Amino acid sequence: MYPTVADVLVLPVVRHGRPRVVAGAAGLDARVRWVHVAEVADIGDLLKGGELVLTTGIALPDDPAALTKYVDGLAGAGVAGLVVELVRHWSHALPKALVEAAEHNGIPLITLSRETRYVTITETVNGLIVDAQVAELRAAEQVHQIFTELTVSGAEPAVVLGEVARLTEHPVVLETLSHEVLAYDAAGADPGELLSGWLARSRSVHVGERTAYHADAGWLLTVVGARGLDWGRLIVVSDEAPPHRHVVVIERAASALAVHRLVARDSDGLERQAHRAVLAELLATPTPSAEVLARASALGVPLRGQRLVGVAIRPRLTAAPQAAASAHAMLRELAETVSLTARRARVSALVATDDQHVRLLLSLSPKANVDAVLDRLAAGVHPACVLAAGTTVDSPTQARRSLVEADHVAAAALRSSTGQAVHRLEDVRLRGLLHLLAEDERVQAFAARELGPLLSRDAASGTRLVQALRHYCEQGGNKSAAAAAAHTSRTAYYQQLARIEQVLGVPLEDPESMLSLYVALLAHDLKP
Repeated sequence: MYPTVADVLVLPVVRHGRPRVVAGAAGLDARVRWVHVAEVADIGDLLKGGELVLTTGIALPDDPAALTKYVDGLAGAGVAGLVVELVRHWSHALPKALVEAAEHNGIPLITLSRETRYVTITETVNGLIVDAQVAELRAAEQVHQIFTELTVSGAEPAVVLGEVARLTEHPVVLETLSHEVLAYDAAGADPGELLSGWLARSRSVHVGERTAYHADAGWLLTVVGARGLDWGRLIVVSDEAPPHRHVVVIERAASALAVHRLVARDSDGLERQAHRAVLAELLATPTPSAEVLARASALGVPLRGQRLVGVAIRPRLTAAPQAAASAHAMLRELAETVSLTARRARVSALVATDDQHVRLLLSLSPKANVDAVLDRLAAGVHPACVLAAGTTVDSPTQARRSLVEADHVAAAALRSSTGQAVHRLEDVRLRGLLHLLAEDERVQAFAARELGPLLSRDAASGTRLVQALRHYCEQGGNKSAAAAAAHTSRTAYYQQLARIEQVLGVPLEDPESMLSLYVALLAHDLKP
């Protein structure tokens, strides 16, 4: 908002006086809050700081000690600079004591070799300052309007951060108080470079105020929270000290984010959303990009040099359509429970919910006991849920395979009655194989050929021959056990079996026929 001393020196009204910097050149970037003409030596106590002092020097002493005291007083007041006209008191050069004192205190000392109308300088510079202040107020008003609209509309964090990046033209990051990155907008910069080593960098940045600029890190930070509950930090990455309008932007954005979290209590938290986004990209891309790896690391889940295990957790009971919201809430609660269990076990993991299950990617040290970690996770899962694990891999490029495998195993294990805590591919056997081949059209074509006539008969006549066949196959061809499982008398059940043989034209007692029909039933179950 305020011009620097260097900015003032290039103004035509100042250049007319032929300005020359004779000391304190390192301080030319100091901001000028006001221009003040002063012809008295004891002016220091009357200043507030940030002034550019103009003097003809006519009332200044020649005594070196007095001149040093004069400059020390200006430095104590925090002036931006001192301009002396070489016309009335000193005509060729300033006293050595004055120059040395200015250099020692880092105060820019400028001489004007021509007589200059100081009133014109003050009018020009102070006019610029006032105009800048007015422009700053208008910009602040616009910022307030923008973020008020975002708050009222319930804008997602990504939209809020995008607006911050647009208004400041700098990268912006939203992190938890544990320094895990929830969302970011790189503002055109390289995301991988922005997030590289984020956890270590963020942990080293501490500020004592709610909003502050950390010069060493080049970060403008503000705390995010509401009702006395702080949960994150919003950071604008800026190598230079930010103008006041950027402070307004980041504080208004923090307010919008805090309100969004309060309003969106029934949706997944920002942490789950961030985890879901990374998992989605790992599943969508065979070879993860450097950005995805950096995002995972910034979430506290390093993927390089680790043992990676995909995990899927599914409730055994499918929620009715009217209970979909309740089912989703249960999955959210389950995800938070699993995440908390992982943290207590000091295990890094990406955890997110999907429509039907909770998905995890565990990131374990090379020496970790994978089975022990999975057992501990299973202990925190409700017994009505199935926990499945994919193959342990040691490269981010293989993470997708482990995640997909875990999904298939969980789906296949839903009908399992073994009661084991953790299911793997070898535990679900044929059912697991069919789930891996679920997207193969030939498998579904096989099921349609085997069961088609029976499905058509049930649909046309309202019979339950397919269910009767299922009981027969699940009981290994034992008719008496199958009738008991179907809660049907033996006579009625045997009649159903005879009708099945008639419709399909195959003998059920033939081992190959029963095997083919059972495989067809399992494949048919895979249809959505």
